[in-house]
Amino acid sequence: MAIAKAERLMNLALCLLGTRRPLSKRELRQSIEAYLEAGSDDSFNRMFERDKDDLRELGLVIETVESLDGEVGYLARRDSNRLPPITLDAEEAAALGLAAKVWQQARLAGAASGALQKLRAAGLPEDVDPYEAHSALEPRIPVHEAAFEPLMLACRDRRPVVFDYRKANAAQPESRHVEPWALECWRGHWYLAGFDRDRGAERVFRLSRITGKVRSRGARFTAPVPDVVTVRETVASWAGETADRSALIRLRTGAGYPLRAKATVVRELGDGWEELQIPYGHGLDAWLVEFGPDVVVLEPAELRADVVDRLRAVAKG
Repeated sequence: MAIAKAERLMNLALCLLGTRRPLSKRELRQSIEAYLEAGSDDSFNRMFERDKDDLRELGLVIETVESLDGEVGYLARRDSNRLPPITLDAEEAAALGLAAKVWQQARLAGAASGALQKLRAAGLPEDVDPYEAHSALEPRIPVHEAAFEPLMLACRDRRPVVFDYRKANAAQPESRHVEPWALECWRGHWYLAGFDRDRGAERVFRLSRITGKVRSRGARFTAPVPDVVTVRETVASWAGETADRSALIRLRTGAGYPLRAKATVVRELGDGWEELQIPYGHGLDAWLVEFGPDVVVLEPAELRADVVDRLRAVAKG
């Protein structure tokens, strides 16, 4: 279905770009096979209006022209839809090369490399090598979750999805119906931010906890999509980056160095243990569980209870 729609949009764009005069709906319907197969005029009109809106959202400038006899026609002038020449300086080319290197371990590696090759053909300066190493650091964003690619495409196309999700404190996964907004990487883990239809509110999902396949749904979004900054703030909060309180934990000596880096107070207890005061925000319980028996939560009581629930869920398998 996705391929058929993409082909239909491409054919409509070619018709609008290739004409020298406005084409009416009737002429467009006769020129595009998918429109000829529409069951009724109402079905065709709905399909055409959706396709026209999708092309405009993709950036195609479509003009609506009314003729002397009152008939409405459509066209996309080439001069209005022609991209300006690509001009990149050395710093911009280096930034693009760095971005391409980031994705070399992911499924996007081929797309990133292909994009740079197209930029080279479009006028990237010959004396600039976008793959040249400009520092001793080799950036990598590992993507091992099978859910990454279908969710990335769903975010791009704004298509609702359904997947099975297992919370850290749950023994079994449950189905979630989500309108995906964006994917964000925090502390080496990928998160999906979106609107949970079943709960009627925004939610953040860690990709490593998605089980099975991600299934797409053809319906449109029902909730507004926030801007990128707001989405990142939401992910940061759910991933434990935003703290408004403090927690007191016991940490085994020589373990949990990431926790030590966050600590505001460290006190020796003896017998191989230390007491740490660390910032406490949403997601801290999931982080503490990763350190297993090296961490004991002292307070607050609700954090201790959350950690115990998560450990019990892990023990149940």
